[in-house]
Amino acid sequence: MFKALVMDQNEDGLASASIKDLTLDDLPHAEVTVAVEYSTVNYKDGLCLSAKGGGLVRKYPHIPGIDFAGTVETSEDERYKPGDKVVLTGWRMGEAHWGGYGQKARVNADWLVPLPEGLTPQQAMAVGTAGFTSMLSVMALEDHGLKPGNGPVLVTGAAGGVGSVAVAILANLGYEVAGVTGRPESGDYIKSLGATQIVAREELNETVKRPLEGETWAGCVDAVGGAMLARVLGQMKYGASVAAVGLAGGAALPATVIPFLLRGVNLLGIDSVMQPYDNRLRAWERIAKDLPMDKLEAMVKPATLSDLPQLGADILQGQVQGRVVVDVNA
Repeated sequence: MFKALVMDQNEDGLASASIKDLTLDDLPHAEVTVAVEYSTVNYKDGLCLSAKGGGLVRKYPHIPGIDFAGTVETSEDERYKPGDKVVLTGWRMGEAHWGGYGQKARVNADWLVPLPEGLTPQQAMAVGTAGFTSMLSVMALEDHGLKPGNGPVLVTGAAGGVGSVAVAILANLGYEVAGVTGRPESGDYIKSLGATQIVAREELNETVKRPLEGETWAGCVDAVGGAMLARVLGQMKYGASVAAVGLAGGAALPATVIPFLLRGVNLLGIDSVMQPYDNRLRAWERIAKDLPMDKLEAMVKPATLSDLPQLGADILQGQVQGRVVVDVNA
């Protein structure tokens, strides 16, 4: 028997969560069974925990949790053996497939990545999908020419999961980092991660007035989208890039093509769900090397399975700062 947070749907089509005892026979068939140690809370998790599943959950009963880290118990795949430490993000775990909010999970071997040396399962979930996405964003910006000394790098949604890790990584790599937040009380927290400048959300969250403004930012990790992304595009330096990772500010992009045509600005879409294995491995190895663990620990809020329904609601309201690490065995 093991415990899991299970979403069940009532006759009105609304879902609710409860902690239940399950057996290994309840798990779907796949090659690798993992004893889950830690998971985390992401925006998608908040959607999956909501009464209507956020449009992501297709079938009930359902176990949410879009990422986890733990230890292999059994494996039908030669790449993994019992005792191996592994991490899983993406592949629609916690949405189309049962996820990490249980003490056991059974998954396809192709979805797993060996935990890099120097990272514990707890640290891996302090990073989680959000931090993994942050690292993919930094790598994409660097692949398109960003270097320390090019100028300040903007991080929107800087107090959130993606933003917090992005600020810490960039600052550790020697970049000058400006963090955007709509919560003035988060300024000290963002600076503690390495940002040297705080930009109030109100300064950027306006409809574009001119297609081009002053060349300010050498790069940007944008977790907000919407009007803010449109505004930021017009403030990028010549040839600079924006890594787009989120849509908390809306899916529409009320922008013009002028920044692309006259300044050669690049808009880089960052997908963490279907990312190829080699790039996943590269990103996790970079995380182990380039994310300062003391900064990571400062972001973490511990939680248990019973905390998840409220945390899911909180993250949808923008009320979760930093990273939540869920000990599924507590």
